[in-house]
Amino acid sequence: MTSYADPVPSRLSWIGRAEAWMDDRGKPAWIAAMVIGFIVFWPLGLALLAYMIWSKRMFSGKCAMRVRTAPFHAFKSSGNRAFDAYKAETLRRLQDEQEAFEAFLQRLREAKDKAEFDQFMEERGKTDRADLPAEA
Repeated sequence: MTSYADPVPSRLSWIGRAEAWMDDRGKPAWIAAMVIGFIVFWPLGLALLAYMIWSKRMFSGKCAMRVRTAPFHAFKSSGNRAFDAYKAETLRRLQDEQEAFEAFLQRLREAKDKAEFDQFMEERGKTDRADLPAEA
């Protein structure tokens, strides 16, 4: 029988197992444990919060890794040339549509800015004319 070395020292075995269990469930499990820790005994919740920040579990983790690696999967070949060609054409078309939509939004923002500026200048002109003394 093959014996595998315990990656966590035996005195910390239950802590290591608990940490691995929480990591498998993700950030919501860590947050729930922290909230429960605050409810049961506030120093425990504070200790969990400090550990989450120190170990960078609060601001990174499995969820963030999935988001970062997901776009690279889209360019991976499936092995089927017809499907890969279809996928490449669809991705190109979606990219073109996204660029066209972003250009539309830019034109929309510029038009809105121009309308707001024109309205400001018109209101300013009215107040400037009202401030001028009436000429006889």
